[in-house]
Amino acid sequence: MIDIFLVPIALVVVLVMLHAWFGVGILKRGIIFTDLAIAQFAALGSAISLGYFHEEYFYILTLSFALLSAFLIAIASQREIKLEAFIGLLYVLGASGIMMVLSHSAEGMEHFKSLLASDILFTSPNDLYKSAIIYAFIALALWKILPKTKGFVRELLFFSLLALTVTSSVQLAGVLVVFVLLIAPAFVAISLELKKPLLYSFFFGWFFSIVAIIASYYFDLPTGYSIVFLGALLSSTIVLFSSKKNSAQN
Repeated sequence: MIDIFLVPIALVVVLVMLHAWFGVGILKRGIIFTDLAIAQFAALGSAISLGYFHEEYFYILTLSFALLSAFLIAIASQREIKLEAFIGLLYVLGASGIMMVLSHSAEGMEHFKSLLASDILFTSPNDLYKSAIIYAFIALALWKILPKTKGFVRELLFFSLLALTVTSSVQLAGVLVVFVLLIAPAFVAISLELKKPLLYSFFFGWFFSIVAIIASYYFDLPTGYSIVFLGALLSSTIVLFSSKKNSAQN
């Protein structure tokens, strides 16, 4: 019985650690939907692979579209524009593109559902090992290379590494799971003004992800959506009831 939980729990442990780091960076930049836009573009690349190439060039197309969105966001971050609005447009561009590409596919809607949130309860050990290697290289680049850069190069590298992370994560977990793992843990830790926000982001992300995995198994619920639901519910509740009342409304 316990064996079925080992791989998905190991997966979310790795996912939370890397995504929470990016989440803190995204929140500090004030561009909340960056990861969602990049994830949608990655999903658009995978949809094109399915709709037009019978799933050939899957990883290349997924990564290419994710990097394209990262490049556009990096450029936009250096311009005097409403960055959040621009990122929102990228998100709807990717989302609508997916629906257009998959509209004539017999398996389109089923694939679209898996792109949003996959059933990670049945992740294979091989997928976990491959992703762990990719995430290890990304973490090494974040630790050794990113601190040595600045300006546009730093932003481009940050968003490119985020795109590479999202590319692997979308295939394993789905767009919505990626978003909640990036934002929810960091949002709670920063909102509570904890002294070590990244560390507490890890603990919170691990908590709701593991609880959701176990609950989805025993209650026969879709695992990915269970993680998204519980993460969004807990984080929004904690932040709402722990925040101070806006003094401007008094």
